[in-house]
Amino acid sequence: MINRLTNLVVATLFAAILITAAVSVARADGLDGIVRIRSAVPMAEAITRIKADIAKKGIRFFMEIDQAKLAADADVKLRPSTLLVFGNPPLGTQFITANPNAGLDWPVRLLLTQEDNGDVYAVWTDFDWIARRHGITNREAQFKMATIVVNSITSTITAK
Repeated sequence: MINRLTNLVVATLFAAILITAAVSVARADGLDGIVRIRSAVPMAEAITRIKADIAKKGIRFFMEIDQAKLAADADVKLRPSTLLVFGNPPLGTQFITANPNAGLDWPVRLLLTQEDNGDVYAVWTDFDWIARRHGITNREAQFKMATIVVNSITSTITAK
């Protein structure tokens, strides 16, 4: 009877450890705050569409950084990777007024990358994650608006 009870306790503890480990791994993937969507169009077209939609919405476009070119200039091979920086100062600066450290995440940075198989992805930092990172709890409507806008911008590359 004691052996059966001991075996049951050990089995239960082992199962609990496995479940905890599985949950921890799943949570760790979500802790980075990264949002990633697959583009239905090639890299150059994705960049063109996104920049056009940013302009159409009247959002300020700050810069385009071709990271693959920078790497090539340094004799480093890097698959296509372009960082687009844009924002709406009346909206974005509200996050910085809530916490000056939020300037690390504003203006918006949207990375377009191409996998070895040719798939293109748009990648950015989740705005709710940014709010938690900087402890901003009084700008919920503004973070929601930023999410709506970036989702709208990236929707331009999800259909052929």
